[in-house]
Amino acid sequence: MNIYDKAHELARLLKNSPEVLEYKKMVEKIKQNEENKKIVEDLRKKELEVYSKQLQGIQVSKEELDAINNLYSIIQFNNDIRQYLEAERRFSILWQDIIKILGDAIEIDFNPNL
Repeated sequence: MNIYDKAHELARLLKNSPEVLEYKKMVEKIKQNEENKKIVEDLRKKELEVYSKQLQGIQVSKEELDAINNLYSIIQFNNDIRQYLEAERRFSILWQDIIKILGDAIEIDFNPNL
C-alpha cells in the first residue's frame, strides 16, 4: 500500500462528496450575486474582528455585536446565503472530522494544552 495512492484516493472521494459538491455550488451562487457576496464578506469581516478582539482579551462592544446580529437577521430572510452558510458548515464538519481522524491515527494533538 502506497500512502500517496491512498491520499489521492481520499482526494477523489472528497472531490465528489455531497458536502464538497454542495459547498462549491453555493460558493459559485454567492459569487454571482454582488449583494449576497457583499453581505457574506461583511459578516466574515465583522466576525473576524470580534474573534480577534476576543483572542486578545479586548471587550467587544455592544455595537459590534449588534452589527453581527443585524447581519444574521438579514441572512434569515435570504435563502441563498442561508444555504451557503449551511453548506459551509457541513463541509467544515467533514473537514474537521477528517483532520481529527488523521491526527488520532498518528497520535498528534492539533489542539494541545501547553
